[in-house]
Amino acid sequence: MIGTIEKLIGENVYPGRGIIVGKTPDGKKAVTAYFIMGRSENSRNRVFKEEGDNVIIYPFDESKVTDPSLIIYSPLKVFENKLIVTNGDQTDTIYDFLNDGASFEAALETRCFEPDAPNFTPRISAMLEFADKTFTYKMSILKSADNEGCCCNRFCFSYEAVNGKGHFIHTYMHDGNPLPSFEGEPEEIEVFDSIRDFADKIWNNLNKDNKISLYVRYIDLMTGETENVMFNRNK
Repeated sequence: MIGTIEKLIGENVYPGRGIIVGKTPDGKKAVTAYFIMGRSENSRNRVFKEEGDNVIIYPFDESKVTDPSLIIYSPLKVFENKLIVTNGDQTDTIYDFLNDGASFEAALETRCFEPDAPNFTPRISAMLEFADKTFTYKMSILKSADNEGCCCNRFCFSYEAVNGKGHFIHTYMHDGNPLPSFEGEPEEIEVFDSIRDFADKIWNNLNKDNKISLYVRYIDLMTGETENVMFNRNK
C-alpha cells in the first residue's frame, strides 16, 4: 500500500534528510525531491541555491559556521542523461565515477556513513537515468553495522518507474539520542501530477521546528523540460 505524505512525513518529527523519487500519476514526468532538517544551530544555518541545473547548499550566515564538512555540499547534480541526488558530498564521488565510465554502485563502494558519532548518519543517494522517454532509478543507503561504527553496510535498490508511485528514503527512523538510522527498504509514497501541490504538501508536513529547506524537480519525459520548486526557511 502506497503511504501518504501525511503519514510518512507528517507523523515523523525528525526523519532528518530525505529523498523521494517517482513518476507522476499521468505518467508524463519524473519526480524527485530532497529536504533537509536540523536540530543544532550549525545544521539549521543553511539554504539551498540553484546554480544552473545543479543545487548547492550554502551557509545562511557564514559567521555562525562551526563545521562545514557535513553540512555544505551539492545535493543535486546532472551528468549527461542522469540526475544524482544525495545527502552529502558523495554527489561528487558519484559524478566523478560516472565521468570515468564507472557505476553508481562502484562510486558508493568507496564511501561510508558520516563520521558523526554517536549518530553515524547514513549516506542516502539516488540516481535517475533517462532513456527512450522514460527512466529507471536507483536508491542507496550506507549505514553503520552497529552502534560503535565498526564497519559499513551498503544497500542498493533498483526500480522501474511506475505511474503514481514514488520511493522515499531518509536518514533517521525518528527523533532520538542517538538518532536511529533508517531501516529496511525505501518506503512507497504518493506523488502528484502538480509539482506545486506535491511541494506544498511535503513542506507543510515537515516538522515546523526542524525543517530547513526543500527542493523539488519535475522532468517532462517527452521534452526534457524541468519545473523546480524550492523552499528555504532562512530567507
